[in-house]
Amino acid sequence: MHFVEDVKLTHVAVMAMLDAAIHEADAMGQPQCIAIVDASGALLGQIRMTGAKFLSLKSAFTKARTAASIRAPSDSIPEHVGLSIAAATDGSVTRLGGGLPIVVRGQCVGGIGVGSGSPDQDKQVAQAALNALSGA
Repeated sequence: MHFVEDVKLTHVAVMAMLDAAIHEADAMGQPQCIAIVDASGALLGQIRMTGAKFLSLKSAFTKARTAASIRAPSDSIPEHVGLSIAAATDGSVTRLGGGLPIVVRGQCVGGIGVGSGSPDQDKQVAQAALNALSGA
């Protein structure tokens, strides 16, 4: 096969995901950093909510890229390889919770990463963003 049909995230989908994530973070009272990447790890959208930790921008981006790359939640990387894989990728891969793959029609089209809250809060906000796609 010489060609592949791709499903891609649009700017409309990215904005809907960011809006849903912001709404969820506001509802829980935890400002968040949110990053959305495409399947190649390129940044499509990012925000640091007022009051979110500024260094969490980097971890949110890394979580999103990790989830897109491994096509699984960022915290699914086994603990015993977490530090080694982070070192081997110059910090481009993390096992921190809060990164989820974006899967559409069975195809991984990107990843979302959330940081600044607890791992459970980060995952909840990321899931809210994914849920916004079901209405798209």
